[in-house]
Amino acid sequence: MTVPRTSRRFLQRWVVYGAIVCASCRPAAGPLTGRLTPAALPATDISPRPQQLRFTWSYKDETFEAAGDGVVRVTGPDRARLDFFLRNGMAGGYAILIGDSLTVPGIDLVRRFLPPVPLLWATLGRLAVPTTRDTIARIDGDTLRADLGDLHSGDASTAGGRAWRVAFAGVSLARVDRIERGKVVEWISRQRGSTDQWDLRYVHVKAKRSLRIAITETLTVEEFDDAIWRRP
Repeated sequence: MTVPRTSRRFLQRWVVYGAIVCASCRPAAGPLTGRLTPAALPATDISPRPQQLRFTWSYKDETFEAAGDGVVRVTGPDRARLDFFLRNGMAGGYAILIGDSLTVPGIDLVRRFLPPVPLLWATLGRLAVPTTRDTIARIDGDTLRADLGDLHSGDASTAGGRAWRVAFAGVSLARVDRIERGKVVEWISRQRGSTDQWDLRYVHVKAKRSLRIAITETLTVEEFDDAIWRRP
């Protein structure tokens, strides 16, 4: 049967439209894998010994790209300061993270690419997602995965609202996903690089934003000047 030319054009338009829509869709969170386990999640407390981490970073979204280097100063139980410097010595910005409060003074550059507080803490290895009603955990080899949220006897792939999926490699936090109605909205991942330093990634799927941080040096220091925690 021959399809009329006008019908072919109509179908082609809908195929293109469907491809555009699918390209912008958030990926579905698959079922939690592994065997069920009652194991508790590993502790992720920040060390009380102050640490200074130097890093390089790169950011990209649909309209903007930037890169440079920076430093994180972190001390337990829940304080961190992140300073970002643009490549070629240009000015950057900073953020102060204390508990669940994030302060980003000055220009909007840093605020533009930082993840929300729970995922920002996750990049530093601390699990600090909001308290949830349900938890289900599964283990596969040395990988422990857990879903947290209002799961209603299921997992995050079928939860009706917000849920979190976390993964641990051994005792180290490796990945955190924020999931809404079974779809992955944003995530962070943590992997050891060839120099045994952390390679960190943040992706906001819907907004098509990505930030990569590669730690280049980790130092334990005596203390930080209290002035670095002052918020304007």
